[in-house]
Amino acid sequence: MKKGLQLGEQSISLDKPVHIMSSAAVVGPKEGEGPLKDTFDKIVEDATFGKDSWEEGESEMMKETVLLALRKAKLKSEDVRYLFAGDLLGQLIATTFGVMDLKIPLFGLYGACSTMGEALALGAMTVHGGYADTVVAAASSHFGSVEKQFRFPLEYGNQRPMSSTWTVTGSGAFILSKEYGDVVITGITTGKVVDYGIKDSLNMGACMAPAAADLIYQHLKDFDRRPEDYDKIVTGDLGIVGKEILCKLLSDQGIDIENVHIDCGMEIYDDACQDTHAGGSGCGCSAVTLAGKLMNELHKGELKRILFVPTGALLSTVSYNEGQTVPGIAHGLVIERSE
Repeated sequence: MKKGLQLGEQSISLDKPVHIMSSAAVVGPKEGEGPLKDTFDKIVEDATFGKDSWEEGESEMMKETVLLALRKAKLKSEDVRYLFAGDLLGQLIATTFGVMDLKIPLFGLYGACSTMGEALALGAMTVHGGYADTVVAAASSHFGSVEKQFRFPLEYGNQRPMSSTWTVTGSGAFILSKEYGDVVITGITTGKVVDYGIKDSLNMGACMAPAAADLIYQHLKDFDRRPEDYDKIVTGDLGIVGKEILCKLLSDQGIDIENVHIDCGMEIYDDACQDTHAGGSGCGCSAVTLAGKLMNELHKGELKRILFVPTGALLSTVSYNEGQTVPGIAHGLVIERSE
């Protein structure tokens, strides 16, 4: 294995691990009522975050999350070389308007619901390559703004099929550096666009599961590892439907992840009480679950090594209305407790 260089077909192994100095998770009221409520840094009861629209509220949420992560790391915005961030709205307006006043050089990213993985991967590569000492990686989503853009305004009151997922109102942010932090990023696998011809935009799990399976299969091959080499293999927001498809696709390849797999979309809500159907989705789903629950368990040593695989459905209102399929993508990061 050539450490610090390209590994296999799609991966990188970092010979000098990139440290996560701090993380922060800010969520809305529904997420604050779910099973992970005690792991979030801030729960806001007003889903508009005191602003006049869902979109402005999401911008405020991302700004608050980045500032909170900076405070936890005892840093100021001027201490940060680059900000890697994105959301689900057209032209990344939640991100750009949210972080504008922070005056941090920005790489705006769109990987759909996989954006948190993309931001962490590019941020880690930048720090490892010596192009920055400290960077921020962040992502957000908002139920109100996403429903209005991709589906129906909330006032329409449309019926949701049982395969649908609930877009998380939440934002996660991470401070990455060369030297400080007891949790580190040690490997990256970049995903490919995978299209199984699915056109149902209300079944995100089915759209994204093939991309997650492709990524996990390639990651294990590139690193010459087995599922049991990880305490957890964590997908982003496949939900109940996507989890079943993912496990079946990998099983067909002779890979059994059942004993180590969890999905952020299934962790963040209690469907029996919250009526979220298949689970959670959105950039914020994997972002806040990692920043909260998973980082807490890594800090405590309850988890030693995880494979974090956020997943994204690559559609837009234009592609959907023109009858295009919904391809998926996934990105993988090896995140470990530093000894």
